[in-house]
Amino acid sequence: MDMAIQNSVRRINPRRPFSINADGVKRIVLGQLGDSGGSQVALQSQPHQAAKPVRLAADAVTTGCLLAVAHSDRGALDEHARQAVAAAALLADGATEVALLVFGGLDDDAAALGVDRCVVLPQYGNHAFAPEAELAALQALMETLQPAHVFIADDGVAGSDLGRRLGAAGTAASIATHVVEISKCGLAAYRQQGSMLARRSLAQVVLLETDVVDARLPFLGRGQVAGELSAAIGVKAEAEKSSSPFLDLGSKTMAASQMALDEADFIVSAGNGVDDVALFNSLANALDAAVGASRVAVDDGKFQRDKQIGATGKTVSASAYLAFGISGAVQHLQGIKDCRHVIAVNLDASAPMIKRADLSIIGDAQELMTALLDQVRQARSMEGGS
Repeated sequence: MDMAIQNSVRRINPRRPFSINADGVKRIVLGQLGDSGGSQVALQSQPHQAAKPVRLAADAVTTGCLLAVAHSDRGALDEHARQAVAAAALLADGATEVALLVFGGLDDDAAALGVDRCVVLPQYGNHAFAPEAELAALQALMETLQPAHVFIADDGVAGSDLGRRLGAAGTAASIATHVVEISKCGLAAYRQQGSMLARRSLAQVVLLETDVVDARLPFLGRGQVAGELSAAIGVKAEAEKSSSPFLDLGSKTMAASQMALDEADFIVSAGNGVDDVALFNSLANALDAAVGASRVAVDDGKFQRDKQIGATGKTVSASAYLAFGISGAVQHLQGIKDCRHVIAVNLDASAPMIKRADLSIIGDAQELMTALLDQVRQARSMEGGS
């Protein structure tokens, strides 16, 4: 989806201020600019980006609505769900509000997602199986808001199921699945096993494939949380749940070590910097984590080929990815692009993995693994004693 955005761009001196640490590594000072000459460093506090405008004015009168629906995981929306919300925000005009129905809690900033009004049902979501209740909640909200279009991520799981249930229930006038292109003029989806691209006008319910829309918006939404509406919708959903012929017995949590690598939520991964494989495996067992490895470690015979993570191995989407001694080749970084939190341990402070990580530890992998294993064993012994 193309959107013309014209901003005044200030030219930045490429010779940014820097400092040199004790190891001789140059550190660029972010958010500060050098002078025009570049020979002297003049430190000035400058905002990195201008504040984004709110799409709808506070006193704007809205006459229409676009609705996005998403399932949260531990209070956050994944990238696919964010893209579905962004599609609604980008298609909305100045008289149309963007509403978001979230099954599960929401800790994300609704305004940053482009949402004007947010309905949150924390009692549902990925931790609960209640398809009839979710459908009833969505239908009730559609009756209240009368949205022109509903946008859902065609994610192959909860979103796909809910969207198709909505279409089968006859509530929606039309539904389009596997949508790969979308604009105000219409949408497109592949048919006949991808051999034909079919185009049509916008359907009332749109199930979007991944990466159809850029979730980075140039504006903010109002970000209002509709508490009363959430409560009312929740009551209608609970009424449907009580009469459901299905009984949710809850979910059983499995240790990451017992799951397939591409399904594990916690992965401990080793690279060329790991010399003591026995110590590494002991740590993974103590943490109940799945074991992964870089291509170099696999090629060296330290790990089996099915443990390889990267473009030529497996792509993982763990909530926590702990990497020991992995430099971070582009192929490996591609394999962990969907990981939520990445922790890297490496001696090289300039390694690509260090730049990718949310938390970086500059140190020897063996020393860190030994210390961490001692801490884990000590914590487990205290739990057992209590």
